[in-house]
Amino acid sequence: MKAVAAVVVFVIVTLLLRSTALTALAARGVVIDVLAFATVVWAMRHGESGGTTFGFVLGIAADLDAAHWMGRHALLLALLGYTVGRLSHTLVRDSARTQCVLLFLATVVHQTWAAAFEFGGVQAWPHLLQRVILAGVATAPLGTLLLGILRRVSGQSLFSHAALPTRTAT
Repeated sequence: MKAVAAVVVFVIVTLLLRSTALTALAARGVVIDVLAFATVVWAMRHGESGGTTFGFVLGIAADLDAAHWMGRHALLLALLGYTVGRLSHTLVRDSARTQCVLLFLATVVHQTWAAAFEFGGVQAWPHLLQRVILAGVATAPLGTLLLGILRRVSGQSLFSHAALPTRTAT
């Protein structure tokens, strides 16, 4: 029951951020992909099954929030959650470089998928490429910075089971 409540709270906070605070930046052309960020963070913390479930629930909620095809976000966020969760077993999750690369790639994939439904024709490709790259460049460092701040404030690893091993001097 505790896990369900955590998923619901995280989904609600993510959707509120997307539809309120980050709308002003999106109106100026800078997209912070909070859906991809939340899915990547959840999947790194809870693995592939948790990442898939969270991505699907977040995607369905985002689809209900917007006026477009049902399942558009749900499909891709579930796949991202599974992929990142699967990769998280072999990555150093507390590494800022790893977080930045995962956030960049997830944002680029998610934005490309979302934009593919909005833009049509070859004439739109330059604008699509610019939007996708800008979203990746904005989301990855900001997300990595946020995770670093959360790690400093909490005083412990956010992904405790993936921390780097400490070496003892002999």
